Amino acid sequence: MPNILALVIQRRAPLLLIRSALAYLALIAAILALLPGMAGLGAAAVSLAVILGWRDMRLVPKVVFLVAGFALAFALGRDPGMIAAAAENMSRLAGLVLAVMLLSSVLGRTSDLQKISVSLFGGRPRVRYLSLAFGTAMVSIPLNFGSVAVVGSVVGERIRSNGDSASTRNATRAVLRGFGVSPTFSPLSISVVLTLTLLPGLGSLQLLMLTIPFSIALLFSGLIWREPEPESERERVQVEVSGASADISANNSATTSSGVSDAGLAPWFRFCALILAICAGVFLLSHQFQLSYAYAVTLSCMGAVIGARLLAWSRRTNPPLVSMANVSNELAIVGGSAFIGAVISAAVLGQISGDLNVPDWLWPVLAAAVPWVFFIAGLGGVNPIVIGTLAGGILGAVWPENALVGLGFAMVTGWGITAFGTPFAANALIMERLTGYKAADASLRWSLSLALLGLTVASALAAGLTLVLA
Repeated sequence: MPNILALVIQRRAPLLLIRSALAYLALIAAILALLPGMAGLGAAAVSLAVILGWRDMRLVPKVVFLVAGFALAFALGRDPGMIAAAAENMSRLAGLVLAVMLLSSVLGRTSDLQKISVSLFGGRPRVRYLSLAFGTAMVSIPLNFGSVAVVGSVVGERIRSNGDSASTRNATRAVLRGFGVSPTFSPLSISVVLTLTLLPGLGSLQLLMLTIPFSIALLFSGLIWREPEPESERERVQVEVSGASADISANNSATTSSGVSDAGLAPWFRFCALILAICAGVFLLSHQFQLSYAYAVTLSCMGAVIGARLLAWSRRTNPPLVSMANVSNELAIVGGSAFIGAVISAAVLGQISGDLNVPDWLWPVLAAAVPWVFFIAGLGGVNPIVIGTLAGGILGAVWPENALVGLGFAMVTGWGITAFGTPFAANALIMERLTGYKAADASLRWSLSLALLGLTVASALAAGLTLVLA
């Protein structure tokens, strides 16, 4: 049996190498998007990478990519001019997700992340919950799903060491909710980027100035839906955190004799400085140089990746190149959705002749419904990017220009609540594997009340913004 397995791996190695090379080609095409022909090259590389990885893909990405194929056939028959814009959208967003994944992989190798994840468990239950929730949210800005794996693995280790407890269940709640708000507030999240791509009249700062306070309030509201922790359990957690911090300090050759410098706030300062640098690069490129938001995120993330590589070389280390062979699912669902959204938008705009005769009261009603559509579809296993593509592609094409922020707010808040409140979300499945807690319990049952509260407030705010601005 081992010989057969080795033979299979050996035969698949060239195919995996080709898939990885195609993914890197798509990334390079996205970086060089200002050159002629790069959008078509990137879209072709994405399509080939998906086709070669078809056997290893999940059902939803396959369906999305097949629908993208039907959208291509529709565009060929309706107006071939749609294809160029759709291919540009596809290449741009696929390059974005590849750049973010590459950044996540590079940062995942750093020792700072281990120190940060362990430090989140300090303090009394309320402080611990908030530090885990906000810490996971911060880590998720550059790491995306990697934040769940990093912090969730620490939770899983505590469960394996000491068994199930109220503190580990609360920690699981905090991690899921912390990651769940990242689609709402993170400037690097695919939800924010897709929303700004499909709603080109909406400014990033205009959106984030509303979504960041909403995310903070949502995480604080999570304090209401926790389990009480016995005093004996609190003391045990404190001892474990102290012991883990001591182990990290002992294993870290860069730690000072006091044990404070590298094991204390220094990792947080370095990590936050990196996040601020990436976000500053995004806003500088998108506002000062007028680049598209997705393109600005791609370039900023790649700047951090290249900087990390140069730093490694300066220290005489040469980490291996990250393999991109297993990104077919992400390319299919992101690239396919981007293509579909562009075709839908062009088709809807092509049907509009003059102003729509729509009653004014309908826009706030639609804005209020969008977060609930995300959540209900998520309960059925539909990926939020599919709903975001349809909402942005169809509604974004006809939405009142002055009230786009209402639709954008509804989209990203519905996306975020779906991410932590539905059992089919990828982060819930990752935590189930790490902790053993069923996704239906950790996401849906433990956070249903918080999700319903968030949906109600998000709907009211989206409707109010649309009503006032439309």
